[in-house]
Amino acid sequence: MKHFKKVLIPLLCAALFLSGCTSVSEIGDEEFLPGQSDGSSSQSASAEQPAVLPEELALPYYPELSLDPITCPDGVQQTVAALLCEGLFELDETFTPQPLLCSSYTSDPTGTVYTFTLRSGALFSDGSPLTAADVAATLRRAQSSGRYGARLSDVASIAAGDGTVTITLSAPSTAFPALLDIPIVKSGTADTVPVGTGPYLLVPGSGDATLTANPNWKGGRQPVDRIVLRAAADPDVVLYQLASHDTQLLTSDLTGASPVSVTGNIQFYDADSTIFQYVGINVSSPALSGAAVRQALNLGIDREQTVSAYLSGHGKAAQFPISPASSDYPQSLETTYSYDTFQQAMTTAGLATGTAVSLTMLVNEESSFKVAAARQIAAQLSTFDLKIDVRVLPWADYTAALAAGNFDLYYGEVKLTADWDLRALLSTGGALNYGGSSDPTLDTMLNTCQTSGDRPAAFLSACRRIQSQAPILPICFKTVSVLVQSGVVENLTPTAANPFYNLADCTVHLQDEG
Repeated sequence: MKHFKKVLIPLLCAALFLSGCTSVSEIGDEEFLPGQSDGSSSQSASAEQPAVLPEELALPYYPELSLDPITCPDGVQQTVAALLCEGLFELDETFTPQPLLCSSYTSDPTGTVYTFTLRSGALFSDGSPLTAADVAATLRRAQSSGRYGARLSDVASIAAGDGTVTITLSAPSTAFPALLDIPIVKSGTADTVPVGTGPYLLVPGSGDATLTANPNWKGGRQPVDRIVLRAAADPDVVLYQLASHDTQLLTSDLTGASPVSVTGNIQFYDADSTIFQYVGINVSSPALSGAAVRQALNLGIDREQTVSAYLSGHGKAAQFPISPASSDYPQSLETTYSYDTFQQAMTTAGLATGTAVSLTMLVNEESSFKVAAARQIAAQLSTFDLKIDVRVLPWADYTAALAAGNFDLYYGEVKLTADWDLRALLSTGGALNYGGSSDPTLDTMLNTCQTSGDRPAAFLSACRRIQSQAPILPICFKTVSVLVQSGVVENLTPTAANPFYNLADCTVHLQDEG
């Protein structure tokens, strides 16, 4: 779901995704993103400065870095790449895969062998036809990439046919298409100028490059015929370009690290993401070994307040490790926060006796937003016998402590995949199961979620079990933000994977209009 605000100068932009690829992009690795505790400010339209429209729409990019969407850095490079290439599917605002370059697909009864039929008449921007060999080549490159390798770890083989691509999995998955929003690049062009089927094609230049409308695009109208790519040397230049309105759009994490001030009349659009924040629990800690205790703690977190006050509203409170934007999220199991309910649960669990029990919650120091959230949650949960001290550690020490199990609780963050495969996080022996929980019943349920033809029902059962055992305490799913010069772009509806999800519905206002 889109969230939109206008923000006047100064705007605090945090951890802009401007430089190298993150080392983790899927559930196979854990990513903890930084922050700050203050909320972002917004003012009424009456206080705004009049919009000064640009003569042309411009985006930042790094000319020395690749624009290949499989290997290029996050942030500005991926924003440009989203205009060049399309995937077999694209994820909509509910993380549901919608066919794009794929016209249809079939799978065997086990959900192990998938055959995808390519859209008839699909052309690359150079006029050549999209082939199954191009798709297979891109997906094979993606298998060995840092960005997509984890999500394709169960792919055993990829075979190109006559207008079809057959993918065989080593383990069944009824939600595999949700992982195939991977941009397809014409074979042989990734190392030079990547050629895709997207709405624009790249025309390199000695300094600034240009995107021009792709006449072969089948996705509707392009809002402008030409987009200038402003060359930038580093993140500081990118920020200056936006502040000075030399560029008009930038993708950002507004609750990330190292906040900086960006001047200018800027509006931002938030898109739901799969970035999940939660409190992890060491179930071998004597005070936390009982399910009743963990259930009580789960009831003691005011998630809405945490998101509003400590993530500046850039998130969506969640009581389960599935985004509330997804149809798989079990809304019927949600409970309303109540201090009285928390008090009763703590009393029932034997933790309202007046005898203090000391616990430690770890959080990495690079994230001031998460440090603030961790301290707030620790304070909420320390009302009765449990007294939780927050220990702030450098990243290396933090991850080492998690790996060694040297904690009672920790504030964590992981980027999940859109098929909501939770096994690495919650299954016995899972790579991200730092708390050591082991529940054979939940293990079976999580496997069923990946193989069931009725996923909402399967997730309902699994989340009911998660709620009763509370191996982790879900907090929220973060949003990602697209910053736009005020008054330039109308009807923008970004998703976490594509800032231009509804490009054909957008209107761009420039100086020479009318």
